[in-house]
Amino acid sequence: MRTPPTASALRQARLHFLEHGDCLPEGIDASVARSWQRSLAAGLLPNGPARDTAHASAAELSRIMASQHELLVHSRPVMEVLFEQVQDSQSMVILANAQGILMHTLGRTDFLQRAQQVALSNGASWHEQHRGTNAIGTALTERSHVEIHGGEHFFERNDFLTCTAAPIVSATGELMGVLDISGDHRGGHPHTYGLVSMAARLIENRLMDATCRQHIRLYPHPQREGIGIVAEGILALSGDGWVVGANRAALVQLGLTTADLDAVPLKTLLDVSLDALLQQHRRHPGQPVQVHRRDGTALFALVQHDATTLGRHGRVMPLLGVNQLAGHVDAADALAQLDSGDLCWRSAADKARRVADKPIALLIQGESGVGKELFARAAHGSGPRRAKPFVAINCAAVPENLIEAELFGYNPGAFTGARREGNPGRLREAHGGTLFLDEIGDMPLPLQARLLRVLQEREVSPLGGGPAVAVDFALMCATHCKLREATEQGRFRSDLYYRINGLTVQLPALRERTDFAVLTQRLLSDLNPQRSLHVAPELLARLGAHTWPGNLRQYANALRTASAMLEPHERCIDWAHLSDDLLEDLRVPPMPPKHHQTASLRVVSGYESPQSLAQLSQAAMRQALQNSGGNMSQAARHLGISRQTLYRKLGH
Repeated sequence: MRTPPTASALRQARLHFLEHGDCLPEGIDASVARSWQRSLAAGLLPNGPARDTAHASAAELSRIMASQHELLVHSRPVMEVLFEQVQDSQSMVILANAQGILMHTLGRTDFLQRAQQVALSNGASWHEQHRGTNAIGTALTERSHVEIHGGEHFFERNDFLTCTAAPIVSATGELMGVLDISGDHRGGHPHTYGLVSMAARLIENRLMDATCRQHIRLYPHPQREGIGIVAEGILALSGDGWVVGANRAALVQLGLTTADLDAVPLKTLLDVSLDALLQQHRRHPGQPVQVHRRDGTALFALVQHDATTLGRHGRVMPLLGVNQLAGHVDAADALAQLDSGDLCWRSAADKARRVADKPIALLIQGESGVGKELFARAAHGSGPRRAKPFVAINCAAVPENLIEAELFGYNPGAFTGARREGNPGRLREAHGGTLFLDEIGDMPLPLQARLLRVLQEREVSPLGGGPAVAVDFALMCATHCKLREATEQGRFRSDLYYRINGLTVQLPALRERTDFAVLTQRLLSDLNPQRSLHVAPELLARLGAHTWPGNLRQYANALRTASAMLEPHERCIDWAHLSDDLLEDLRVPPMPPKHHQTASLRVVSGYESPQSLAQLSQAAMRQALQNSGGNMSQAARHLGISRQTLYRKLGH
């Protein structure tokens, strides 16, 4: 914590600033001086109002928080621990996104009421352009740890605050948000700076562990005992040994900057190859090994990775035999085993985990073929009922005259054709476990009323009479249609909709996913467990740009057919191995989103010539770049190639 200027020095500095438009070289911190000048240039006045656009609506805040789910999930537990350290002071803990919007706050009621008077509440923007000099906005602009004390705030009405904020950055150096402690300026504590800095680092490390699971992770530290603490370094490595991500500690330890990411191989940094590290850990799993930087500095390093890892050029690199190391991530559950890197899918999985042990119904939405039942089975397998039955029924596949008996069961002789011994019904079979109702939007209205009664009373009455039977099951439902619209049109009961919609998750369509290369390799491995196959890079890029209306189901069938077309000695799937209908579809340029334009492709008859394949690849890459709004990293992830490869192929 730096020593704040005296009140008289601040008054003198502020008067000089307002009269002359610049800051005195002494008496005020340089970062504060820069912020004051930016605030004035933005048209703000010290005693003037905040900008009219400085607060998000409830709907806007909801969308913001949904888009920042990963950051929120990993920040909230850290914030709770941080608040325990300051809860006896007049302070609050705040998380803001990269635009300065406050997303989550913790504080005592008495101070929160004071804070709300200056809009220090969820949904408010504390970007410098809206609130002038303040720790959150200034930390965002300066991209560094910032303290703003009392009268250093640009707006005079905020001078009762002392605020300390630290930016949160991703493994690739992207600014994710800001963590802040704001409190009464009379209660500032010298340890606040260190607490916020350490908490921000912990959040960054948690984020990196979660978002880099598809990469090899290397945990370096100058001391063996330092591995596993908040100050450890974390490097994300491609399967062929390039540094593709790092936390701030690792950057410092290895003398790197974010500009070096995806441009530096590990072998230029350390005196040991990645293969040697992996071999060492096969022999001694979980044990750090000593390595040396090229300048001779000694470090200890620990390796961690999953079974398969992406190389820089989109190939999945088999890395079997090295154990998952304890202490860094939770043991892989059924959902984690399906996780191949797409953040939207991972966000849905994280949400499902949070309600797995709670009496909250899960509604899974998504297009046909995205894997809704597979997701539901994994959610069941990741929860406390995993050892109990998972009972699935497709409401669209069972004839309407049989679905009631199928669900609720029947007693002997209940109707003509009934089994002599009766049938307990699928609801009773799910007792103790999970009931999964697929395509619930197609359930007939009369059955919806009976199902609602079962969910309310938690007991089933079989057809043909007899006593009701108590049932206990977790409920998961899935649909490809918009149930809210169906309720408005009277095709689905609104009371049942609200009963099954405890938590809704939306699974992304295949064309929206950023893990196409990893998914491809997983599908090939599942379809061909005895052979190591891959897809030619040019074809993989075009497959990744296809719309896939049938999603994963359609793509898996296409790969199954292509695999069958391979000769025994072949390992690479190429254009000649595709079915004719898919070839025809792939020759048609992918339709861009309505708000994008794309160059037309020249279509030739028969198989593509080498020249047109190159054009097709170029078009697919430019399409991905357009769809990502010019974000090279996102476009590269979608195509399953490295950022450097994308730069090279586009001639940048």
